[in-house]
Amino acid sequence: MIRDLFAASRPLSWINTAYPFAAAYLLAAREVDAALIVGTIFFLIPYNLAMYGVNDVFDYASDLANPRKGGVEGALLPPERHRGVLIASAVACLPFVVLLVVWGSPLSWLVLAISLFAVLAYSAPPFRFKEVPVLDSVTSSVHFVSPAAYGVVLAGGAFDAALVALLAAFFLWGIASHAFGAVQDVVPDREAGIASIATALGAARTVRLALAAWTAAGLLMLITGPPGAWAALLAIPYLLAAAPFARISDEDSERANRGWRHFLWINYACGFVVTMLLIVHAIHTA
Repeated sequence: MIRDLFAASRPLSWINTAYPFAAAYLLAAREVDAALIVGTIFFLIPYNLAMYGVNDVFDYASDLANPRKGGVEGALLPPERHRGVLIASAVACLPFVVLLVVWGSPLSWLVLAISLFAVLAYSAPPFRFKEVPVLDSVTSSVHFVSPAAYGVVLAGGAFDAALVALLAAFFLWGIASHAFGAVQDVVPDREAGIASIATALGAARTVRLALAAWTAAGLLMLITGPPGAWAALLAIPYLLAAAPFARISDEDSERANRGWRHFLWINYACGFVVTMLLIVHAIHTA
């Protein structure tokens, strides 16, 4: 069961939610405290277990026909494990949420509630936002942007123009990433009767939408001023990874998995660069 829970939580993606929270909180609070530690651990493991575990349970039928599932890109848990995964997800999250609510403000409660609602509503009925084209990409982006917004609010930070531009760029990055990731599943999703942004727009148009969103995200970063503006260049690796698939057919859409696998590692490389830029920012604003 522990092995199944570990697989369901998508370890490769843990950093994608914990890092935004930790970076935002630390830059706003300028200190390491209990809320930072607890919040980072929460967004590192329990949050991802809930997000992806719930997804694996309610997508089991369609995942059976998806060749990508059963590895690092998604667990394929037998039905007898489903109840345990849902219970474990709730139990793992509860103590962290209680502590964060106690330490937070009403505004932080609202942001955390939106974040947790998006985690459940994406996959669980009756919402199943993942089957509502465009809303699926928007909700997925909220999964990653909301921890950053929550970090700022929990730390009592202020939302100035540069921060709003950064969060908007991050939001567009999330939309682009989800949309591009959905392209590789066009065929199995249609066979399973599942709607997505890619099944609605078609593979090629979805890739072009992702390219446009990544470009817009890079342009928005220019508004933040140095050193944040330098992060605009980080849109380039994503564009290079997705551009070869801009004319891909629906029938051949599985081929986009090659670009998606590059995307997973691009995240780590860009994350390193972002860390360096944040250190420079912290030094200049100390």
